Amino acid sequence: MPLAIQAFFVSLLFFSSIASAAIVEHVFQVKNVVVKPLCKEQRIPTVNGSLPGPTINVREGDTLVVHVINNSTFSITIHCPWMDGANMITQCPIQPRNNFTYRFDITGQEGTLFWHAHVVNLRATLHGALIIRPRSGRPYPFPKPYKEAPLVFGQWWDTDIEQLNLRPAPICDAYLINGLAGDSYPCSENRMFKLKVIQGKTYLLRIINAALNTHLFFKIADHNVTVVSVDAAYTTPYGSDVMILTPGQTVDALLTADQPIGMYYMSIIPYLSASSLAPAPPRKVINSLIVYKGATSTTSPSRSLMPSQINSVSTAHRFSSNITSLVGGPYWTLVPRHVDEKMFVTMGLGLEQCPSETKCAGPSGQRITGSLSNRTFLMPGTISLQEAYFYNISGVYTDDFPDQPPIKFDYANFRVHTDSEKKMIFPERKTSVKTLKYNSTVEIVVQNTGIITTESHPMHLHGFNFYVLGYGFGNYVPARDAKKLNLVNPQMHNTVGVPPGGWVALRFIANNPGAWIFHCHMDAHLPYGIIMAFIVENGPTPETSLQPPPSNLPQCTHDPTIYESPTTNVGLSY
Repeated sequence: MPLAIQAFFVSLLFFSSIASAAIVEHVFQVKNVVVKPLCKEQRIPTVNGSLPGPTINVREGDTLVVHVINNSTFSITIHCPWMDGANMITQCPIQPRNNFTYRFDITGQEGTLFWHAHVVNLRATLHGALIIRPRSGRPYPFPKPYKEAPLVFGQWWDTDIEQLNLRPAPICDAYLINGLAGDSYPCSENRMFKLKVIQGKTYLLRIINAALNTHLFFKIADHNVTVVSVDAAYTTPYGSDVMILTPGQTVDALLTADQPIGMYYMSIIPYLSASSLAPAPPRKVINSLIVYKGATSTTSPSRSLMPSQINSVSTAHRFSSNITSLVGGPYWTLVPRHVDEKMFVTMGLGLEQCPSETKCAGPSGQRITGSLSNRTFLMPGTISLQEAYFYNISGVYTDDFPDQPPIKFDYANFRVHTDSEKKMIFPERKTSVKTLKYNSTVEIVVQNTGIITTESHPMHLHGFNFYVLGYGFGNYVPARDAKKLNLVNPQMHNTVGVPPGGWVALRFIANNPGAWIFHCHMDAHLPYGIIMAFIVENGPTPETSLQPPPSNLPQCTHDPTIYESPTTNVGLSY
């Protein structure tokens, strides 16, 4: 079965490694530790005691064995073939003081991904790099770098992680680069990640946005980079001085140390595309350093000139829309031309009635929610979706997710003109799925709506990579926009930012049997219900069929805090 490591390591914990030629074995110790990125000590769940967690290094073709030991106080999940770690979708979580072992093959993919928690908000501290190199003897499809360096971007709150369940979540206190807040924050001025380089050498930066809820711009002072891979899929080399990464995205980029000997800031800054709702966090540039060999400690670092606007939609769109696939490169395949399933899915925020005796901060005093095609996804409570499908258990979900939204309207410029449009503000809560035949080709146009606000949403598909055929602003019009789609060299992704007030067109082959979710990768939006699920039926052979679950699969103990947030609304988050 293909490894769906896009959603990879949906949960946590890295490990000490005992590697052989083809089998890489790790122990994941999940435990709570005290850390102090800013001025305040905070107790958080970690993998092997570090933030971010350790880097996993494998080669394409390896078998990875993961022994999970949950000594934290949280229920967790992790990615593996039968369940990719999506909580209550492919498995129930691993309870505290419980263990579980996974085994799966790393096939058909090279590049940078990341492992992370897939129980709401735990990804804030349970994440790390997953690096898949080519098999021994196979070169990269670009000049071999002198060295490689992971850059993991994170988001930090000076509060108990349970408080992030508030809906909306509180505004974060800092952003981190490889676990360090740098010189933009009190108490961290002297704690900054430093990448030491030699003038004239080329380095492969493996960049990961593990931030819980925020898109991030990234830039290096006085340097350009060459993007060679996105989401572990090789790209046509693309030179840029700035990049945008949505939550969950990864970028591999070559950096040549071609500037005078000195020190140069590598910086990130949040990209906030919502036109209303949220008070923006402070516009702080978060820094790390490139330090050339021979630079003196008295040298003042060159600063990055970041995008002038925190909501620079044009800068974000220019980078994302210019990325194309490396035609003829490793694992490149032609775009399938015949489409079996066409879906038009509206996506965005809406409202639900504020619970009695509760103060809600949404418009008209209501509670903010979210939906796809006017369906707010309701998580199963007592058994995972995949187990319900495998064992044919009724009453857990309905097989009726629509191919079209219930009514047509001016999606990007929503105004209430009719009673039907008024109803669109309050989506239906339901556990509904779309069933797909094995090996069918699926096309999805995801249309961003302005029902509450227009905002970029990073939509992430578990179990598959997809072709990004095109982006646009305003409403998708098939007669106008279908002819503009790129069917020659579209980039493969597992996460894509849907432009605010715009659309994106995706296509994938449903060749991985089981239950897989398509959801917004801003974790604050998981409790909102910006989720849908696909069930891919079995293929014609045992190898193309969903295998029985392992005998020691974790059993469910319903925890309402996992996806059902407290009802009190405080200000917005991001």
